[in-house]
Amino acid sequence: MNSVEGLVTQIQGLSSNASDVSSLQNLLKQADDALHAESTRLLPFLDQLDASKHSLGYLFFLEACTAGPVTKEQASSFVLIIARFISSCVSEQIRLAPDKFISVCKRFKDQVLLLEEPLRGVAPLLTAIRKLQSSTEHLTTLHPEFLLLCLLAKCYKTALSILEEDIFEVDQPRDLFLYCYYGGMICIGHKHFRKAWELLHNVVTAPMSTLNAIAVEAYRKYILVSLIHHGQFSTSLPKYASSVAQRNLKNLCQPYVELANSFGNGKIADLETYVQANKEKFESDNNLGLVKQVVSSMYKRNIQRLTQTYLTLSLQDIANTVQLKGPKEAEMHVLQMIQDGEIYATINQKDGMVRFLEDPEQYKTCEMIERIDSSIQRLMSLSKKLTVMDELMSCDPLYLARAGRERQRFDFDDFDPVPQRFNI
Repeated sequence: MNSVEGLVTQIQGLSSNASDVSSLQNLLKQADDALHAESTRLLPFLDQLDASKHSLGYLFFLEACTAGPVTKEQASSFVLIIARFISSCVSEQIRLAPDKFISVCKRFKDQVLLLEEPLRGVAPLLTAIRKLQSSTEHLTTLHPEFLLLCLLAKCYKTALSILEEDIFEVDQPRDLFLYCYYGGMICIGHKHFRKAWELLHNVVTAPMSTLNAIAVEAYRKYILVSLIHHGQFSTSLPKYASSVAQRNLKNLCQPYVELANSFGNGKIADLETYVQANKEKFESDNNLGLVKQVVSSMYKRNIQRLTQTYLTLSLQDIANTVQLKGPKEAEMHVLQMIQDGEIYATINQKDGMVRFLEDPEQYKTCEMIERIDSSIQRLMSLSKKLTVMDELMSCDPLYLARAGRERQRFDFDDFDPVPQRFNI
């Protein structure tokens, strides 16, 4: 224990400036095995350290303390200690040992789940992400952990603040897969189907050498979200999707592909029959709720088709055409679609007639001009970033070496024929 006490003294004395902290980092790395050997006795020493001043040393002690199995009773106290540390620690110090910090935060996540209180972990993990990130464009290993807690706690709005940020730097491919998958589920829960489609699209089209379970699960939801948001689904993935995904995803998700085919026929009765026949499959995949939204969206799609043909139509005719139970249910669907901005219409309550209108937006208000300008600025910024990334990649030795191996050294067809005679 004397060596541990001496280490505490060194932590207290070497945490004031950058050069001292660098020396402390080397000392802590050398003492790491000893700390883990004394892990059961380290907890009282945390009281001698200030997380806001001795962040690096506190982190090494805390990581060693939480390394072993944790009971539910221990989890209650550790959750409080780790949450306070995350709130108080200094970014510059914890970034010197990112693996330790990530390890502590993942254990914190495991402990709040052990306590069955995911909401307690949401705010601390968001703080941890901000302290670990070099910029908001950096996707850390903690992003998926944070989104998982938001998902389990149904804390969707908090997660949207992270999902709205553009990502250009990724630590590990698995982090990107989980981030997009969990993010897609959160957007589904919040009814943001456009953003959900984008995130799930990123999963199924991301580079992969072998198929993974995350991509398969994402593809199932991708099909369903495509039907809800676009009203259609194509089994052909874009050319930039990996050959592994193009060959295998469709075969592994056949019930969902067949659901999309049934949806494309436009017959609600056939779709409902298919859903009922495969209810157990969808339920076992935890997708039955989303499948039911697909069925509901077919009614909306059929009503939208009516707006392209008729100027006025009675609620009874809408109910008959779309195969709803009656005018009351038709009115409910039309009102909801008007509220969501999916159609423009008015309902005459006296005679039960619906009048379909044109889009009232003239696209010349100040608010609309600001939105258009904001979109243009964002696209210009994205274009610049892509240019920079393309230039960096084109100069990367690993990329050039691989591109050189895969390309033929020369092809006579690439050269112009040499003229036999020169006219001077």
